Amino acid sequence: MTWFSDWWGGGTAVIEPAIQRDAARLAHLHGASFHRGWGEGEFEVMLTERNTLVHRLRLGRKIIGFAVSRMAADEAELLSIAIDANQRGRGLSRNLLLTHLGHLAGRGVRKVFLEVEENNQPARRLYEWAGFEVVGRRERYYQQPGGEQLNALLMRRDLS
Repeated sequence: MTWFSDWWGGGTAVIEPAIQRDAARLAHLHGASFHRGWGEGEFEVMLTERNTLVHRLRLGRKIIGFAVSRMAADEAELLSIAIDANQRGRGLSRNLLLTHLGHLAGRGVRKVFLEVEENNQPARRLYEWAGFEVVGRRERYYQQPGGEQLNALLMRRDLS
């Protein structure tokens, strides 16, 4: 468990492993953050898989964010990271991401990959700040509700 006191006076933020009963809240946060949100059942499955690492970010008793990665050998893919819309812009995602990456490294992960929508500037800034570099591009990878297709950037960070 990692905790840090936030500078805006909102209390102590805690980063800790997510548990099974968090699935509904994680699904809600994901659905509010992405065009195609994952359901509660998808989170329930991820929370039971040994090769999946899920951290929750808690402020008081309320879960306000999460990070989830899937590991294979010495590599991992950051599948998703989300922060409650009312809590964004306060540096919480930086602490969450760095803590999550530290736990991946502690499990022997040496390289982390992720995909990010090319137009998602806040997420790109976060990942670049955390040391991720663009290593590829997938044309028209993300399908928007209106039919528009957006490009994805493939990013990588070495942890070793």
